[in-house]
Parts: sequence; structure tokens; C-alpha cells
Amino acid sequence: ERQLFLEDLGLKESGIERLSRVCYKHLGLISFFTMGEEEAKVWTIKKGTHAVKAAGKVHSDMERGFIRAEIARYQDLVTLGSMHAIKEKGLLKIEGKDAIIEDGDIINFRFNV
Repeated sequence: ERQLFLEDLGLKESGIERLSRVCYKHLGLISFFTMGEEEAKVWTIKKGTHAVKAAGKVHSDMERGFIRAEIARYQDLVTLGSMHAIKEKGLLKIEGKDAIIEDGDIINFRFNV
């Protein structure tokens, strides 16, 4: 229903979606995702944030004991349908502390404390 309403008005997105996107852009913010078996969560960080600092947004222990970040692209998940398929295709990147997080990254942080 909502999509039909927007299409009738010749719009691709709602006003709140556009406002959010424009604010993120002007404030220099991006989002990344963490996923578990039961849930996915979105986190907001400044553009140019390193993996170790992004881990700290999730939990301070993750930043303190950071080992590596396993990073997949959101579009790969949409295209392939699962993290398992991403791994099978060799599209999961293993990155260190200095990796720059990109908008839409799906990250599994490995850490030890």
C-alpha cells in the first residue's frame, strides 16, 4: 500500500527516508550491520572510521580485544541470499584494525578479552 501511494505521487522514497539520507550525508555518517543467528543490528559511525573503532561502537570489549573484522558487502548478501553463500564465493574479506568501514558493510568482529 505504501509503495503504491508513493508511486501515485511520483516519489521513490518517503520524506522521512529522504531526510534521513540527506542528514547522514551532510553529517558524514554511514551505517554498518552486525548479524547473529536471531537478529541483525545497524550501527551508525562517522565516514572513515577504522574497524577497531567500529567494534568499539558495538562494545568496548570488542575494541579492546580486537583481532580482526570479517566484512561482507550488503549488496552481496542481497544478491547471494546468505552469509554462507558469500563465504563460499570467497567474498568475505578478513581485515585488520586499520580497515576503513564502508557504508552498508556487514561485519563479524573477532576479539578476545
